[in-house]
Amino acid sequence: MKLLKDILDKVKIITTNGGTQKGINAIAFDSREVVLNSLFVAQKGLIFNGHQFIGKAIEQGAIAIVCEEFPKNLTQDITYIKVEDSNSALAIIASNFYNNPSSKLKLIGITGTNGKTTIATLLYNLFQKLGYKSGLLSTVKIMVDTVQYEATHTTPNSILINKYLNEMVNKDVEYCFMEVSSHGIHQKRTEGLQFAGGVFTNLTHDHLDYHKTFAAYRDVKKSFFNSLPKSAFALVNVDDKNGVVMLQNTKAKKYSYALKTMADFKAKILENEFSGLLLNINGNEVWIKLTGSFNAYNLTAIYGVANLLGIDSVRALTRISELESVSGRFQHFVSNEGIIAVIDYAHTPDALKNVLETINNIRTGNEQVITVVGCGGDRDKAKRPVMGRIASQLSSQVVFTSDNPRSENPQTIIEEMEIGVEPQNFKKTISIVNREQAIKTASKLANKGDIILIAGKGHETYQEIKGERSHFDDLEVVTHFLEVIEK
Repeated sequence: MKLLKDILDKVKIITTNGGTQKGINAIAFDSREVVLNSLFVAQKGLIFNGHQFIGKAIEQGAIAIVCEEFPKNLTQDITYIKVEDSNSALAIIASNFYNNPSSKLKLIGITGTNGKTTIATLLYNLFQKLGYKSGLLSTVKIMVDTVQYEATHTTPNSILINKYLNEMVNKDVEYCFMEVSSHGIHQKRTEGLQFAGGVFTNLTHDHLDYHKTFAAYRDVKKSFFNSLPKSAFALVNVDDKNGVVMLQNTKAKKYSYALKTMADFKAKILENEFSGLLLNINGNEVWIKLTGSFNAYNLTAIYGVANLLGIDSVRALTRISELESVSGRFQHFVSNEGIIAVIDYAHTPDALKNVLETINNIRTGNEQVITVVGCGGDRDKAKRPVMGRIASQLSSQVVFTSDNPRSENPQTIIEEMEIGVEPQNFKKTISIVNREQAIKTASKLANKGDIILIAGKGHETYQEIKGERSHFDDLEVVTHFLEVIEK
């Protein structure tokens, strides 16, 4: 139990009604999760306004309410706290409730359009291999040392973040690597956290349905670096022009990584094959089991973070050479027939372009590249024709299909992707709404040596159609059909 006045430390309070010497057992922003002696934080969300559920929260047992507007009728014996921003208040309250766990370990945040999951996960794997107890907060999973939890968002809500960080502290975890999404930053989920370092990967077209403009998307990312303390480091990819922008107002120590320009951590690709990469990183050659220039960037960032956290270069590179690819990130296998299947989460134009260029750079030129790709429903529509154009330009054949159509008509999404296909590439494309049938068709079209890229869903093991999720795993499906071919 925590005293309400202690939980409210550093929260920007406008006014209060009622005492703050109460003991609080739990905090919640969903009235359905309120228990006896809870503090309920009413947030104004995109769909629901938590202020409408204050009465319900009190019925459930809330004894204190944080809100941006007081209800018309105040309930006796309930403490009301009016704040400027409920999202910001919740983040600070959650941190206070769990004893500010981020200050008791080294928390590294990774942000950018692409590469967040790979970098965070591989840093977790690296530091575990180095013998340090580590934690991971990612799109794919949450790890508290060796204990795994299911992840539901790229950046969890403030309560969950601090709950898991507190559990890490209790388990003597020294380092935590966290994906920091633009949504998470904008919704203030990371406020109140003390970061030891931040990493910027790149910035490309994504989430404009939410942020509306590229400048707004960039500035949200930038605000993360603006908030880093002097004690932290900021490591940015300076091959991306936005990397320098991220450093403009940060108080953190500034570092850079790159493949093409001068940087503190510089890599050069010496060999690039499906089996891996031979890199020269800061004068050291290392063979790594991951593929593609995008992974060269990811691995350079990982080396940089390890270096900035005090890990010896040779020791770090030795362990980096042992790292395996992350689930659904350029995950590939070769069938008995010699067909190569690649499963990748590429769901933005830049990510799709990077994966296809990597495949085309590795192949000898005689093999077909058959791409299965769709776009998510209820998300940024502007990227659909762009992805259609990229897929048809860089593939021998393309099968447009469903991704997670959600509430949208999947055929409409496909038609919007087809708008981007240039006339000379019309004959390369076919449309199959059913994703399983699309993968089956690609498998039948492939011959020995050909490469099938299944893009967009990666690690996901579900497909969401009309609000319902059903089991669907790209890797399982393509493995099944290539086994059929082998027979």
